[in-house]
Amino acid sequence: MPSFLSRLFGKSAPEAPKTAEPVTHNGFRIFPQPMTDGAQFRIAARVEKDVDGVTKTHQLIRADTRATLDEATEVSIFKAKQAIDQLGDSLFG
Repeated sequence: MPSFLSRLFGKSAPEAPKTAEPVTHNGFRIFPQPMTDGAQFRIAARVEKDVDGVTKTHQLIRADTRATLDEATEVSIFKAKQAIDQLGDSLFG
C-alpha cells in the first residue's frame, strides 16, 4: 500500500546503484559500488583477490561524493586501484 501511495503522489524510493562488472588490476578484482548519499553518490568499491584458494575481500568506502553515478563509478575504480598499488595484499590484513 505505501508504494502505491508513493507513486500516486510522485515519490519513489531511491534505487540502489547496480553492481558493475569487475575491473581487474594487478591480480585484484574491483567491483565499483558507489552508494547513494542523499542526492550524491559516495565513492565505494569491493576489492577481491584469490589467495591460496580463498577469496579475500576488502570493502573500500570513502568520504568523497560525486554528483553522478558514472563519475562516482569512475572515481571508485581509480581509488581502488590507488589502494591496491599502495597496499597490495596488506589491503586484506
